[in-house]
Amino acid sequence: MISIDQLLVFSLTSLLLIFTPGPDIIYVLTRGVAQGRSAALAAAMGFSLGNIGHTLLAVFGLSAILASSALAFTLVKIAGGIYLLYLGFKLWTADPALVLSGHGEDKTARIIFRQSILANLLNPKVAIFFLAFFPQFVRPDQGHPAMQMMVLGLTFVVLTMLGFGLVALGAGALNSRLAARPSLSAWLHKGAGAILMLLGLRLLWADR
Repeated sequence: MISIDQLLVFSLTSLLLIFTPGPDIIYVLTRGVAQGRSAALAAAMGFSLGNIGHTLLAVFGLSAILASSALAFTLVKIAGGIYLLYLGFKLWTADPALVLSGHGEDKTARIIFRQSILANLLNPKVAIFFLAFFPQFVRPDQGHPAMQMMVLGLTFVVLTMLGFGLVALGAGALNSRLAARPSLSAWLHKGAGAILMLLGLRLLWADR
């Protein structure tokens, strides 16, 4: 169904794209620096698993609606931008001392995990990326193109999980060192919130 060389080329191309700076990886990085390893890993897992939704949309052709309808694309983009602004504002106004202390860490990680999935699903550019990217690696002569896209999608999810996981661990290690410097950590916490809000504004105002 899918050949080894087909999967290898797709994987190498995907890794280059995964590590290219973008809103998702910046989100993971800022979460890690501001809130630690658990928060960053939760964000990485959320963004990775959110790609399953985009894979299913691409397989069943629903992403074509976003690609062909300017109104649908705009509405989803506005929703995604507002959501990122909300997350950034929450991070900006939260008490960094509570976050850095580790109290309620499991609860915080679960919340960030859910937020990351939703933020990923509300990014229409990801949906259109899947619709444009995956078909380039599908070989109709091998049969079952929908199944090929599903395998490629799941492969992309695993690769994203690994790539974002490495970024999360690095950012989390930096947070551990900064925890001993409360004043600097507080500013970084607000900086992370500001970055998320800027990403939201970028999504709202892109291509205008």
